[in-house]
Amino acid sequence: MNGRPAATRQSNLRGGPQPLSRRDFGRRLASAAATLGAAAVPAAAIPAAAARSRQAAAGAVSENRIAGRMAALLEIGGTPSGGISRTAGSDADLAARDLFSGWMRAAGFTVETDFAGNLIGRRPGGDAAVPPLMTGSHLDSVPEGGNFDGPVGCVGALEAAEALAESGAALRHGLELAVFFNEENGKTGSRALAGEVSAEEWELPVYGGFTLGEALRRVGGEPGRIEEVRRSPGSIAGFLELHIEQGTTLDAGGLDIGAVEGIVGIRRFRVTVSGFANHAGTTAMRIRRDALVAASRFVAAVHDETLARPGRQVATVGFIEAHPGAANVIPGRVELTLEVRDLAMDTIESHYRRLREVAQGIADAAGVEFRFEPYYLSRAAPCDPAFVEAVVEAAGAVGLSVERMPSGAGHDAQSIAVFGPIGMIFVPSRDGVSHSPLEFTSAPQIANGARVLAESLHRLDRAV
Repeated sequence: MNGRPAATRQSNLRGGPQPLSRRDFGRRLASAAATLGAAAVPAAAIPAAAARSRQAAAGAVSENRIAGRMAALLEIGGTPSGGISRTAGSDADLAARDLFSGWMRAAGFTVETDFAGNLIGRRPGGDAAVPPLMTGSHLDSVPEGGNFDGPVGCVGALEAAEALAESGAALRHGLELAVFFNEENGKTGSRALAGEVSAEEWELPVYGGFTLGEALRRVGGEPGRIEEVRRSPGSIAGFLELHIEQGTTLDAGGLDIGAVEGIVGIRRFRVTVSGFANHAGTTAMRIRRDALVAASRFVAAVHDETLARPGRQVATVGFIEAHPGAANVIPGRVELTLEVRDLAMDTIESHYRRLREVAQGIADAAGVEFRFEPYYLSRAAPCDPAFVEAVVEAAGAVGLSVERMPSGAGHDAQSIAVFGPIGMIFVPSRDGVSHSPLEFTSAPQIANGARVLAESLHRLDRAV
């Protein structure tokens, strides 16, 4: 599909008086699911010349099949606002995993759930001596999220695999299609493959009201055997993840594809500010040790310091809670979170040290104490140059515009980078909106991503 006409069609869709909502998308396309047969087109029905063509697999991508599957997922965990609440381990998550398992089996994959809760589909290649190529993403969502963050990568990966088979493109490498467990609340499944999940995490709460251990057991995993899923370097030939951008670069620029060059690192900290709770009416202003006032100054400082520093780093205070939480009591304790992201781990560390220095100055002036406790680490992950080039070349081969870019969001791919080379393909997010019921990527855009994924896998199969 030519890149510019596709951009024009998307522009025309947005130009109407009523933008197509995510829920309307599902209703309009649900009927498409009924027209999709479970059986794939046999490879024998594809001419041998097409099987030899580099673009045969990309040409076999079915936009209607993608639309039907996205519509079917839209109905699982839907909310009155038009969003999706399909949190890890929830009934909706289990139903979506069951549905996707059936699709994978119909496409010729053997399917199992590993001890880390990852749903893994496997299809052998022509050479059992070479490790498999892996692709996939996740089906779980944040509460009141959208249907495209994660499912686009799963549906797109399955579509790419089916297109490769239907076109007669024989791969040397086997394919592994992974639906990772609990991406949204800590990338648990993919981090387990990297050996980076600790026993202390199982009692942590996750979205939906379960502990992490409870959610894992609900999907068929086993916390006590998590070490058994750890992968070693060389166990895969590489991992290529299709995902929505979750930003504005592609949508605003009228671009079809993002070739991701690296994924930001993330560090998160629990911050406790301790002051002294006292009577709000009888304690003079000049002698107060108000933890909330100090915390508020720190929140503002996080914004100002991060903005003033050269570079693309970001820092966020996304949660804050004052105690005891009474109108007539000066807050004696405040709990908040601090998150810092950048492509360079050194930048994250140096910026964190700077914010601690600022916090100490605030503490000295306000008569309070700041305590920082690290609780989450996701390392920055550069994409393998060969995978980046494969995506760029694949996009050009199928007539789509492409831009090299970083990923500001964390993804399962960065966990996989611990034991294998990675790449990522972005498709546009309308208006850059994500983690919201307004999140939207059209079926033609998802199909573009699946075409580039299929063509990239075909190229990488010969190169790695």
